[in-house]
Parts: sequence; structure tokens; C-alpha cells
Amino acid sequence: MDHPSVDLSDDQSFAHGFPHEFFTWLRKNDPVYWHEPSAITPDGEGFWVISRYADVNAIIMDPTHFSSDKAGHRTGGGTAIKDEATAGKVLNQTDDPHHKRLRELVSKGFTVKAVAEIEAALRAQMLEIVEGLEPGDEFNFCQRIAREIPTQAICMVLGVPEDDRLEICDWIDRGVEEQSESVISAEYFRKLRHYGQSLINEKRERPQNDILSTIVHAEFEADGSTLTDFELRSFFSLLFPAGAETTTRSISGGMLAFLENPQQWRRLNENPTLIKSAVEEIVRWTTPSIYKRRTATEDIEFNGTLIRAADKVTFWEMSANRDEEVFDQPFEFRIDRSPNRHIGFGAGVHFCLGAALAQLELKIVFEELIRSEIQFELTGQPQWVPNNRLLGLKSLPVKVVNIR
Repeated sequence: MDHPSVDLSDDQSFAHGFPHEFFTWLRKNDPVYWHEPSAITPDGEGFWVISRYADVNAIIMDPTHFSSDKAGHRTGGGTAIKDEATAGKVLNQTDDPHHKRLRELVSKGFTVKAVAEIEAALRAQMLEIVEGLEPGDEFNFCQRIAREIPTQAICMVLGVPEDDRLEICDWIDRGVEEQSESVISAEYFRKLRHYGQSLINEKRERPQNDILSTIVHAEFEADGSTLTDFELRSFFSLLFPAGAETTTRSISGGMLAFLENPQQWRRLNENPTLIKSAVEEIVRWTTPSIYKRRTATEDIEFNGTLIRAADKVTFWEMSANRDEEVFDQPFEFRIDRSPNRHIGFGAGVHFCLGAALAQLELKIVFEELIRSEIQFELTGQPQWVPNNRLLGLKSLPVKVVNIR
């Protein structure tokens, strides 16, 4: 490739998966790359593209110079290419000290005990799924298996009634698939926030044994404050796609990796103790949240390039997780990879709040598939969700060819 030519602001650039060839070129030739605006670029302005692991990590760990909020002349900001008015108000779009307050309050629900209590229910659900499979069954793995456990998990966390769960997932799927300047299209985002408010009202009046009820009533130790309705709605709207969609895509992407690398599936069958390292490799390999954005707070020279105050700076975790300088043979899927310093869950103060839950879900799904000695074969071409932020499969056609 002589010159980069992929429009990273266009969801359709990801309709066939992540453009690895382009980013391999960037890492070698232009690691701090200025992306000119196209006709479809949000806000009609360009942005920086950071592709190397060390540079990505440096930006993540430097909120002083690279803000998750707003900076310079901007009235919007946040963590996607488009300037959002919610910057400075939402958990993932804030810096300390506001971020510390929000994170402390929502973290009160995500205790080790609370996550562990979900495990038995999720494992029972996965066993039911596996027991319902028969040799010769053909289906979309994304819908029948990959979606189920993350959906159940996030609904347990949020205390969403079972009757509402599939409809909410459909909203997320449709919102992510529609071409939009934001991660989810406005129509479905409004539906999600409206539903979230009704659920918050319910938890405030009649708290139950779920993590959302704990968060609704949590008090900040420094001043006794609780989360406002806006903060709670925003948290709900963030957590559902961040929790359900990303793990769903890691499960389906992990299964595709096993189908394309059957020797790794055999290794896991022969040595199930590799499940922990296999989960980490699946997260590295799939990296479903493929980029984040920060805003430069002042003029700064970064890796030999001048970045101006208020410039948008995007860093691409999927590219970082394929960096040849950090990972031995990064385009090989290896379940025993060690060390595996992936940043699929981010790093620093914005490290993924639900990382332990996501790891648990992946562990349960693949442990139960291995225990059943189930074998799948690919029966068609996988199809990708065209989205430049939450990347993953929407169709993985498989056939059950063997069950213990």
C-alpha cells in the first residue's frame, strides 16, 4: 500500500471486518496519522489516528494532556469521533475528579460477591443451550449462542425483566447497524434511555437484589450524594451496549477464530486448564471496542508530531493488540499466548468496569462447549456488523457435527 486510503469515520469501511492491512501500514509508516475529513466524517473535521501499542497506552495513561471530556474551544467532546454534548457528564466521558465520583458510585454494585452470584445462573443457562443442540442442527451462532449469555448477564446486573430482554437487544442491534455519527443511532438510543428511566424509577421505589438497585441507592462517601436520574440513565445506556454487545462479539469472534484454527480448539479440548489464557487471547483477538477518542488539552509534541489544543485524537486498541513490537506473531491465534499484555479492556482509570464479568461469561461459554465435546463446522460466509466502534459478527453460520 503506497498511501493510506481507508475512511475510518465511515462504518462501511468495517463491513468486512477490521482493516488490518491499513493499520499494519500505519504502524510501520505513519503511527501518528492525520485523517482528513470526508463527506461522512462527524463534525466535518479531521482527527489524529494513533496505531502503535506504546503510543496508545501513553495516551490512555495521560488524562492531563488527552481528555475524555472537552478541551480547548470545544463545547462537546467524549470518546467517539463525533463531539457529544454529554461530555463531562457520563462515566466514560469524564476526567477526575468527576470521573472518580461516578466510578466509585457505580462500582459499589460490581463487587466480587455480586458478580460471583451471577455465575451459577449463567452456567445453568449455558447448559440449557448446549443440551438443546443436536447433531445436524444449523444456525447462526451469533444469535443462538453468543448473544444469550451476555444478554442474560447484563439483564441480571440491571434487573431487567425477562420479558423485555430480547426487545432491548434488538434495539441495540438495530442502532449499531444503522449508519450514524454516534455509536448507536439516535432513534434507538432514545428508546434505550426512556426504558432505562422507567427501570430506574422502579428500582428507586422498589429496590431488588440486583446491581442496578445497589447503584441507584449508593452514596458517595465524600459528601453523601447519590447519582442523579441523568447520571443513572446515562449509565444504563452505556452499560447495556458496552456490556452485552462487546462480550457477544468476543464470543462469536472467538468461535470464528477456533473454526479457522481447529488445532487451537483441539488443544483446549485436550487441556481445559488453558481456558484462562484462551479467554485473554479471545479478547486480544476480537477487541470489540476497536477505538476510543480523546481531546488534546494543549499543544503537545507527541512522538515527534505537534498535536494542537482541542484536536481530536483517536487511538485504535485493535491495532495496538496486533502490534508486532509487543506481540510475537500477532496475527496468529494462540490460546496459550504468554505474556499477553492486550488492552482489550483498556487501561488506567477507564479500565473496563465489567472486565471480570466479561471474562466470566467467556469462560462459562467455552468451558461448557468444551465439556460437551461439541464440534461445529462453518457452513457459510461470516458477516460483520458495519460499525467503526463496536465491531463484530452479525452472522456466523454453523452446523453441529458432533456432541458427546
